[in-house]
Amino acid sequence: MSSHDTFSQETASDPTSSRIENVQSELLSDNWYVLRKFSYDLIKRNGERQPQTREVYDRGNGATILLYSKIKKTVLLIKQFRMPTYVNGNSTGMLLETCAGLLDNDSPEDCIRKEAIEETGFAVGKVDKLFEAYMSPGSVTEIVHFFAAEYDESQRQNAGGGVEDEDIDVLEVPFSQALAMIKDGRIKDGKTIMLLQYAQIQGWMA
Repeated sequence: MSSHDTFSQETASDPTSSRIENVQSELLSDNWYVLRKFSYDLIKRNGERQPQTREVYDRGNGATILLYSKIKKTVLLIKQFRMPTYVNGNSTGMLLETCAGLLDNDSPEDCIRKEAIEETGFAVGKVDKLFEAYMSPGSVTEIVHFFAAEYDESQRQNAGGGVEDEDIDVLEVPFSQALAMIKDGRIKDGKTIMLLQYAQIQGWMA
C-alpha cells in the first residue's frame, strides 16, 4: 500500500479536528431518557459541505462485568425480559446477559460492584477494568465500561434477582457451554459475547 492511499491519509489526519459545523439541537423527548435531533454540516474529505440530520438517544453510560470461576470453569449470567428484543423478533423477550447497569452518579467500578450484588447476589473482590466501548454509535451516546472478576461461593450475600421492577434469574453456566450458546444463538447480547470471547482469547479457562 502506497503512502498516498486513502487509508494512510486517514490514519495521519488530526484526530482532534472537528469535521462538523453549524450544529443545532432539537429536544424530541425526555420522557425516560433524552432523545434529540441534531442538524449539522459534515465537512467531507474533499472539502464539500454536506447537511445531515441524526437522532441521538442519551441514556447515560454503563458498566458490565463477567463473573467467572477458573476452578469450576463457569461463568455467572443473568436472564431477564428485554422489551426491545421482543419487538425485534425475540418471541419470549428473555435475554441471557452478563451483569450490567447504568452508572447514574457512580464511578464505573462502584456501579458494577453494586449491580453484581443486586443482580447476582455476589459481592466480588478485585475487579479488572478490561476496556470500554461505544455499543451503538449510530444512534446512542452510551459508553459501556467492561470489567471481569473471579467469584466463589464465599462471596455470595443473597440470591440476587435484581431490585424494584426487575425479575432476574441467575445462571451458573459452564464456560464451554456459554461459547456454544453464542454459536447456536441462545446468547445474542453484544456485551456478553464480547466478554466471553475476551475470556476465551485470554485463556482464562484453559
